[in-house]
Amino acid sequence: MKLTEIATFVVGNPPPHNGGRYFVFVKLTTDGNVTGVGESYCVPFHPHLVAKMLEHVFERYFQGEDPHDIEKAWRRVYSAGFTQHPDLTLMGALSALEMACWDIIGKEAGQPVYKLLGGRVHERLRSYTYIYARPGDATDVYYDPDLAAERAVGYLNQGFTALKFDPAGPYTAFDGRQLGLADLDRCERFAKQLREAVGLKADLLFGTHGQMTAAGAIRLARRLEPYDPLWLEEPVPPDAPEEMAKVARATSIPIATGERLATKYDFARLLQLGAAAILQMNLGRMGGLLEAKKIAGMAEVHHVQIAPHLYCGPIVGAANIQLATCSPNFLILEGIERWDGFHADILKTPIRWEAGYVIPPTEPGLGVELNEEFIKRHPYTGDRLHLEAGADPIA
Repeated sequence: MKLTEIATFVVGNPPPHNGGRYFVFVKLTTDGNVTGVGESYCVPFHPHLVAKMLEHVFERYFQGEDPHDIEKAWRRVYSAGFTQHPDLTLMGALSALEMACWDIIGKEAGQPVYKLLGGRVHERLRSYTYIYARPGDATDVYYDPDLAAERAVGYLNQGFTALKFDPAGPYTAFDGRQLGLADLDRCERFAKQLREAVGLKADLLFGTHGQMTAAGAIRLARRLEPYDPLWLEEPVPPDAPEEMAKVARATSIPIATGERLATKYDFARLLQLGAAAILQMNLGRMGGLLEAKKIAGMAEVHHVQIAPHLYCGPIVGAANIQLATCSPNFLILEGIERWDGFHADILKTPIRWEAGYVIPPTEPGLGVELNEEFIKRHPYTGDRLHLEAGADPIA
């Protein structure tokens, strides 16, 4: 079996852009006409340039190769240009291509990928969602704890048992910093009112995006501890795990992080320093499925759990499901609400979500197929990136 062809798709995600402004998908085809799909997450270049990068990496390292030879292809790409370093751009391309290879491998074997990575451990996968804004909201749900609490009750009624929210304010290219007193007060009021709204029916997941210094994060954590969040997410920027470890040692709240890291080498530093209790690898960025399974195994040794990250499209979501299903230390799975709406329309058959849980597929490969007719009707025509930090310091 040899890989012969690649096709890429840059799909515009319509407002309110839950999951990002666009998704970058790839489809690989073998000489036996078996296809596999993958997705690249948040590569920091325009998505049409990312599509060209995917084509380049495929032509240089995958075309004509057997898709089963994951380890060989992975090492060649990881070392491209004599780097041998967790380069997020290169790893974003590799992740999508590696994911598509696993889809092909599973289809050839007639098995879901999780059956080939250790077998099924979990019959169903607990999932969570952000508390999202709605068209017509009179206030901003990220700044209005009353509206957030009201919306949390609505999510409980749908079956969710865990909710994430991020009231700490904007993140910028100049973080970390100390949050202002008004920001700290808003964060505490969110935690208090959401806990009162959900009681013991749901875990609260406090999201941040590296806005703080370690000292600033510790100040915030002390305000949040009475409301017992399941985690405090990425409290400091991802480039200094030593600082993350300071926060972890100073609070009873579990630290979760990993969406901006790549490869076993980045995650090993977190584990060695005791910087996180929960790893949030994004399979469209960090090196793909096999690399994620290796990281999950490393985490298991340290009694650390995994909660795969998803702020992108449903192909990364499908890969996350495969990893979670076969990982003993799986904790919870991020979703974009109930995996419905535009995210479901992208797929020929939607991901199965029932009363707060994802049901792993039994179909071979990743268990999903792109609805190519649909996604071709939704090209991305903008010039902004998937996510962007603020360009100026907070005054």
